[in-house]
Amino acid sequence: DSGWGPTDYPIVVGHEITGVVTRVGKNVTRVKVGDRAGMGAMCGACGQCHRCNQGAENTCLKGVIPTYNSHWPTGEKTCGGYADKWRGDEILVCKIPDNVSNENAASFLCGGVTTYAPLRRWKVGPGSTLGVLGIGGLGHFAVMFGKALGANVIALSSSNRKREDAIKLGCDDYVVTSNAEEMAKYANKLTHIICTGVGEDFKWETYFNLLLPDGVFINVNAPEFQYPPVPIFPQIMKQIVITGSLVGGSKDLDDMLQLISEKNLKAWYKKYPMSEVNKAIEDFRAGLPRFRFVLEN
Repeated sequence: DSGWGPTDYPIVVGHEITGVVTRVGKNVTRVKVGDRAGMGAMCGACGQCHRCNQGAENTCLKGVIPTYNSHWPTGEKTCGGYADKWRGDEILVCKIPDNVSNENAASFLCGGVTTYAPLRRWKVGPGSTLGVLGIGGLGHFAVMFGKALGANVIALSSSNRKREDAIKLGCDDYVVTSNAEEMAKYANKLTHIICTGVGEDFKWETYFNLLLPDGVFINVNAPEFQYPPVPIFPQIMKQIVITGSLVGGSKDLDDMLQLISEKNLKAWYKKYPMSEVNKAIEDFRAGLPRFRFVLEN
């Protein structure tokens, strides 16, 4: 659908790739032949700047390289995972723990780390009350990680449609954002909100009201429309931090997979053979996923 800008055709798409390592270069250290390994939405970075040296390659000062619809420093196109084999730099390849399946790991390698990384960065844990705005692909990961990190988790959704799913995922409560009475219950109660999806009617003040002073609003949503301007006085009066986050670096990926292994976290996904990719896309457009699709070759 060519969202987020033009597509450089011809293109091989597909991110969140998992498989078995069949060959490595002589200087590769992150994986070895025979390991199960994965690659997320970003496949390359300079490996030399101070961000890369901290394992935060997703914010490489020379620019991170997307897994497809981009180019390697050589000028060659990056190609995604709709393929029999994938070859690339080791810098953002991660080893999959023995007790985590390939399809489960794949589900987390973009959407999962997109929510895990900022929750860890902003110290969500015991004593935190986390609001998860939007219970979809990203939101269901945010709920799982919030609970795994020890927080109280409140689902914030535009309708009752996903209430049952949210409670099954582990939410401690479910709030319909258009219900003034339900929203009033959490006024000045949340330490953090992670925004994974909103409509064009989004208003900052609605969610500032829920946050405690010094609360943190984490945005990982990247819609085609523009957010409204931030109302400055409501923000500064409560000293609210507004922050964004872009997937994660190698350290985030490794730490996330370790937590998934330790807590036995399972993404909600439906599996399709790669040959049925067009059916999977049709189902996605129809809003059917709960909450991810995995293609298997």
